[in-house]
Amino acid sequence: MTFKDNWTLSRRRIIKGAGAIVAGIAAPSIIGLRSAYAAYPDRPIKVVVANTPGGPSDLVGRIVTAALQQSTGKTFIIENIGGAGSNIGMGHVARSEPDGYTILLATNAYSVNVTLYNKIPYDAANDFVGVCELATSPNTFVVKSELPAKTMKEFVALAKANPDKFNVSSPPIGTTPQIQTSVLKIREKLPNLQNVVFKGGGEALQALLSGTVQLSSGSLPPAAPHIKAGTLRCLAVTGETRWPDMPDVPTMKEAGYPDFVFATDCVLLAPSKTPPDAVKWLEAETLKILGTDEMKDKLYKAGFQVRAKGAAAAWDRVTKEVALFKGIIEQAGIEKL
Repeated sequence: MTFKDNWTLSRRRIIKGAGAIVAGIAAPSIIGLRSAYAAYPDRPIKVVVANTPGGPSDLVGRIVTAALQQSTGKTFIIENIGGAGSNIGMGHVARSEPDGYTILLATNAYSVNVTLYNKIPYDAANDFVGVCELATSPNTFVVKSELPAKTMKEFVALAKANPDKFNVSSPPIGTTPQIQTSVLKIREKLPNLQNVVFKGGGEALQALLSGTVQLSSGSLPPAAPHIKAGTLRCLAVTGETRWPDMPDVPTMKEAGYPDFVFATDCVLLAPSKTPPDAVKWLEAETLKILGTDEMKDKLYKAGFQVRAKGAAAAWDRVTKEVALFKGIIEQAGIEKL
């Protein structure tokens, strides 16, 4: 074999060896790249409820995430971040990584707070996108069963006759139960009816049960078991129609309060830069479980009716409610915070 042949053979071996080294270096990079773009979701999804545990939105969140986990085989985690009228939790999600692994379960406070607060930690028009509507529940006004008042007008008469002895509990400022409390006080001229605000709907109801307050304004779910047990009396619901399980309880309109319709609506939102494929997956999987009879039954028993609407409809309602609540707050003369 000549020198030239030896050189050619050695050169081929060097090139081949170098290729193997490059391949060895590149392989992990390629694997890492594939891992970064693995099929969504490949780790737990955190659903932030911007209220304390035990309230209506928390109940809905836990029912829905349990069903999603069972249906998809993926992991869903509820994280309660309450405070400041839900602003803390909503701001937290707005600033989170928009990767599809942190989403928000919002109530009407999302739209209310735009007008109610002078400053909020999120841009309501640009920081989020809709994922899916979940459920809706009428609000209520409830009293302890031993209180003489059988109707809203009778309660108002008692409160006016004893202005220093009556007050009302509600969830945080900015929730629809708290807004309807302010509207009631203004319409009925009850300035001494102190609104005692709690971090969550469950705590507001406990204040009534313990005798700290004489009236509680809240969504139906926390109160429903106590109403059925006879411990509490529901004076009126604030929905457009009577609640099927309580056919004898009038709406506020029937009780003499026109244009008094409030509800607690729950919706899933995601940070606006969340990958569209992740949003579509969440939307499709959530709509799938909401369409089952089992889910409808579970939510109904908890005091909610399913509102299975996709991302576009969810965002449309949220944005329209910004203007709706702006009108209500301004007409009622509620001061900004």
